[in-house]
Amino acid sequence: MGFALLVNLMYSQVVINELDSDTEGIDDKEFVELKTDTPFASLDDYVLVFFNGSDSGGNKSYLTLDLEGYQSDINGIFLIGSTNVEPFPQYLIPVNSIQNGADAVGIYYGDEDDFPDWTLATTDNLIDALVYGTDDPVSEDLLDLLGQEEQIDEDVHGNKDFESIQRNPDGSYFVGPSTPRANNDGSGVVLNGIRVDIPEDEYHEGDDIDIGFETDAPVAQDLELNFILTNYSFNQEDYTGETSVTIPQGETTASTTIHIVEDGETEGGEIMIFKFDNENLSPVFMYRNDDIRTRIIDNDFVVQDFGTPLNPTYGLVESTQPEDYYDSLDGLSGDALRQAIQDIVSDPDVVRVQTYADIIDILKQADQNPENSNEVWLVYTEQGRSKLDFQHASVSAGTWNREHTYPRSRGGFVPREGDEIPDGPDVYWITGPDSLRQGYSEAHALRAVDGPENSSRNNKNYGPAGYAGPEGTAGSFKGDVARAVLFLTVRFNGLEVVNGYPSTDPQGKLGDLETLIQWNQMDPPDDFEMNRNNVVYTWQRNRNPFIDYPDLIDYLWGDHAGETWHQPDMSVQNQDSAKCRIYPNPAKHQLYVDGIDGKGEIQIFTMDGRQVLHQSISGDAQLDIDLASGIYLVKITSDDSSIAQKLIVE
Repeated sequence: MGFALLVNLMYSQVVINELDSDTEGIDDKEFVELKTDTPFASLDDYVLVFFNGSDSGGNKSYLTLDLEGYQSDINGIFLIGSTNVEPFPQYLIPVNSIQNGADAVGIYYGDEDDFPDWTLATTDNLIDALVYGTDDPVSEDLLDLLGQEEQIDEDVHGNKDFESIQRNPDGSYFVGPSTPRANNDGSGVVLNGIRVDIPEDEYHEGDDIDIGFETDAPVAQDLELNFILTNYSFNQEDYTGETSVTIPQGETTASTTIHIVEDGETEGGEIMIFKFDNENLSPVFMYRNDDIRTRIIDNDFVVQDFGTPLNPTYGLVESTQPEDYYDSLDGLSGDALRQAIQDIVSDPDVVRVQTYADIIDILKQADQNPENSNEVWLVYTEQGRSKLDFQHASVSAGTWNREHTYPRSRGGFVPREGDEIPDGPDVYWITGPDSLRQGYSEAHALRAVDGPENSSRNNKNYGPAGYAGPEGTAGSFKGDVARAVLFLTVRFNGLEVVNGYPSTDPQGKLGDLETLIQWNQMDPPDDFEMNRNNVVYTWQRNRNPFIDYPDLIDYLWGDHAGETWHQPDMSVQNQDSAKCRIYPNPAKHQLYVDGIDGKGEIQIFTMDGRQVLHQSISGDAQLDIDLASGIYLVKITSDDSSIAQKLIVE
């Protein structure tokens, strides 16, 4: 007798009892249910494997669940699904894990190591299998590979959103209204469901939360229910109240009140997770819901003294570049200037690359909304959004995620092993200019973005004939994007930005260069972007020089291409900015100077060091300026006061 046949004889008591692969709305209530011949049967040594029957899937595995340590319930039922499935599953999987047909699911004798991703469907050690579809063509290959005779259609009644595939006692299948956590024929012990109710999805520090509990039927004896609320930084110091309730004999309800502590500390928003904690719950009960996530909003958010990109400020955030960081660029032009920049920002002895998971934490710092430290500021849509709303599932509405300003499909950026692990700033990879794949997690070119807008932006070129942001926005992101994209082309070899609108093939080209040069000039770096540059520098040990000196873009690609660049001298002697000030900033046609006692002089330089104004002043002064839009350096000196400050001319 062959081993596979022996395994089937020994383990045939476990079958696939019900499958719902396509549910209403966003497909977030999918489940698969197993059935054992005896109650409380161990599922040790079993593994559940899902196969993709599409042309691209090649009849290979895409999800493997090791069932070691689990057992069926009093009716021999074992339910697998996401937190949105009711009753609550005994085994949790992420939302949208189960694909629609034509696909298959099989239960095997073995463990997850036997089925790495992309394992071809097989009958070796197979216990039971179901090949299914959702009004799809029959996959003859899957049927042959799994030794099955029929592909079961979940949409046989045209009602796949509300019906599932269910097993008959004789091993055949029918399609009917879903019956998770219950025998398909209605037999067996009727379980008494327990439901918890937390009225709101969001609370603030200082609020009270009334948590209610209810059973389907009166309890035969007092039922004690325990629960926990902790989740990482949200711990027992963040709330008070009883975490145990008792439903009295003959009753169906109980409640408790939890108080969220107002601690006066700036912690940021947190997620409280309710979980039942009853190891010895009678098998005649089941949870109808559990693992409930509730947002706790920190009342003690910080407001920065600088503005958002939509209401920018200038000159309040200073660059944290080391004193000699750019000295090697001085006096260079053309390719030599570009190479010198790359030598700084891609130096493998200095520069670090973090994991793609670390980027989430970097963006929470670098893209923090200056008006509310609980939020990130979203590029393109120009709005704040809670840091708690990072997109973890396939549904993007109302969430934020990571935007590659130079689209990764065009750059050829790919993840590497370990990219899914957030291991902090002190764990990093070595990187150099030829490490192009590491553009996947180069934080200078990644921004927090609205989830749906990220999809809309896709991998389009920038510009009037490509992507220029959502309609009706102010365009406060345009200079930021230009400087990020052009930085990446210097940071890594193999990337370029070209005039026009190139296709996606070959990789490594993005348009439109002329547009990005204009964006850099019309939207100069503000305090938000300078702060972002400083934050990323603490993680990666490199800076974006086009934020510190945006005129470098003109010397590499613009009107001054090929000319020699000189680092502006921003030093003054005996600086006393408390006495002397210039306003408004940004300015248009006039500039005012206050705080000068006696005579002095004012000099205005372009960022490449060219003097465009030199005038004597006496006391407070009003100056008419006729300067092109851009960033300038103003130096004012007098006997007792002096100032050097960047000036934005609109």
